[in-house]
Amino acid sequence: MKTTITAIGGLVVGMILMAVLVIAAAPGMMIIEDDSRYSYEETLERIHANAKAMDWKIPTVHKLHEAVAPYGYEVERVAVLELCQPHHAAQILAQDDSRVVTSLMPCRLSVYETSDGRVVISRMNSGLIAQTFGGIIAEVMAEASADNEQMIADIIR
Repeated sequence: MKTTITAIGGLVVGMILMAVLVIAAAPGMMIIEDDSRYSYEETLERIHANAKAMDWKIPTVHKLHEAVAPYGYEVERVAVLELCQPHHAAQILAQDDSRVVTSLMPCRLSVYETSDGRVVISRMNSGLIAQTFGGIIAEVMAEASADNEQMIADIIR
């Protein structure tokens, strides 16, 4: 009986420790940030060129610093690029069960300047997120994530 209670107590303590570790590590695992080798403008230009070379489209670029300026806020430059690869998108959009992830579409990269002059590329770790879905969603999201990483590989430090 004492061994059973000890085992259950150890299991509970282990579960609590694991939960604390996951909560502490999750934010750093969900978002990836890398410094760019280039200026803000050149980083954007290179992403556009790499996306085009890889048959990705950039239908929209949100310049967030411009969006808040009319309301009296001055912030460092931030651009969110929406990236779409029609082949990947079509695979997700073709099936009712897959459309659950359309709120994550299109893929996004953020390019921003910091107050100390760095230029950073930020993106969701969609490769990690893909693992939670399985099936075609996991397959397509993993491919899209790998493409996005290839798209910025020569830009990041």
